Amino acid sequence: MTARFVYWMNVSLDLRIERTAGEEGGGEWLRIDEELHREFNARAARMSMMVEGRKIYEIMEAYWPAASQDASLPDYLREYGGIWTSASKVLVSRTRTSAQHNTRVIGGAGSNAVEELGMLRAEADGDIGVGGATLATELLRAGLLDELLLFTHPVVLGEGRPLFDPPASGARVEPVQLDLLEQRSFAQGVTMHRYAVRG
Repeated sequence: MTARFVYWMNVSLDLRIERTAGEEGGGEWLRIDEELHREFNARAARMSMMVEGRKIYEIMEAYWPAASQDASLPDYLREYGGIWTSASKVLVSRTRTSAQHNTRVIGGAGSNAVEELGMLRAEADGDIGVGGATLATELLRAGLLDELLLFTHPVVLGEGRPLFDPPASGARVEPVQLDLLEQRSFAQGVTMHRYAVRG
């Protein structure tokens, strides 16, 4: 059985994932309450593996391992910290050669990270969470991205980093057709849409 790459991201209505550089997943425009975080926890716990680009990985490793042991935090945050820390992870990085927390590193000098991820997908089972716009863009263009899991927050940012990286100047990109698999509404106007990538 082949695993499925699932790009999971919080987005604005205009499909921005970050308004300003350095928000590190904590922009004030995000409306993440306990109900929504418990949904994150449940979905993360069902992932067979997580694949993250360096930026996302370093944001996560700087906070979640310690959060899992921080008694001052609510239980659902400690729970997510434990899920992330113990999960099997792959860090895709050109610069890092090692990582802790059940993580292996690929993508160093002389390697083809997308090719390695394609082999990983063919050999693994279940859903593999994908974190990072650059990584997701490369997987999409290689025909390896299987699903989008988008939590849309009711705000138009008007600027900032998009869900996918734009194509190189002059490059032609064909539309990617999606099929809606699941949708749900949460408090504060947040909606979840899960899409399958056709083909």
